[in-house]
Amino acid sequence: MNELEQSIRQVFAQVWAQEKGSAAPELTPDTVLLESGLDSLGFAIFVSSLDEELGFDPFTLSEDAFYPQTFAEFVAFYEKYRPKA
Repeated sequence: MNELEQSIRQVFAQVWAQEKGSAAPELTPDTVLLESGLDSLGFAIFVSSLDEELGFDPFTLSEDAFYPQTFAEFVAFYEKYRPKA
């Protein structure tokens, strides 16, 4: 697991704890995001929190409308638009 994926998992766990008041479920590469347990507001908070934590938002950087279905696709999308150091 790379540093970016770890950060995404940590932010997910923080948002989950705020929204649900419990420990977050395990995210596998095949976890379908819509079935992760976060509702649309929770997911929006998750993406906003990632923007604050990581310093970029791939959804605004991408010229194409893309909606990752699984956790692996979500991480890959963030990796694709991660600013080059």
